[in-house]
Amino acid sequence: MVTPHSRKATILSRIVWRILRMLYRLQGFRLEGRAPDIPKYILVGAPHTTNWDFIFFAGAVKEMGIRPSFVGKHTLFKWPMTRFMYDMGGIPVDRTRKGNYVQNVISAIHEAEDIALVVAPEGSRSSDGRWRSGFYHIAHGAGIPIVPAWVNHEARRGGLGEPIHTTGDFHADLARIAEFYKANRPECERFDILAAQARGEVEDVGRAPSD
Repeated sequence: MVTPHSRKATILSRIVWRILRMLYRLQGFRLEGRAPDIPKYILVGAPHTTNWDFIFFAGAVKEMGIRPSFVGKHTLFKWPMTRFMYDMGGIPVDRTRKGNYVQNVISAIHEAEDIALVVAPEGSRSSDGRWRSGFYHIAHGAGIPIVPAWVNHEARRGGLGEPIHTTGDFHADLARIAEFYKANRPECERFDILAAQARGEVEDVGRAPSD
């Protein structure tokens, strides 16, 4: 399998990353925290409320010297987009093959020498604050930590937290993640819902671990 960052990037992908970084800088964000000094981790970003989130996270991770990766539908990696998608950090996964999604991503992580897999666990901008569990099962199955990242578009601030190692207890670990987000965005109601999900007060959403 071809893995992200395994070869020199094309001119097109380098241009795109420069544009994303420039757009990020023009927004005037101030970052807190630092890039983790570990080779592999899941980078989760929240809250996901605007289309600008992609610009922020793409620019922020580049500013911190992180080479981000993402999971994409395998059909997006067909010619003529194949090389570009890989150079942008893409990992192709066939979502039509039931039961293989999480394991396929774990396999790609194992094959990579280093990887910062970016995931938006809320799933969509219309989320009520509950997180899908796929990111957690990938992190736990691959034996890599979760690094939480937050953003506040109104205040033009954002940052990263320390790596959180999974224990196998999804709700207990989710409570630790929710605590981090509440500390950095105490006014954000979505993280109240996230904390309630961790306590089992609202139902989980998303796919089962095997999906």
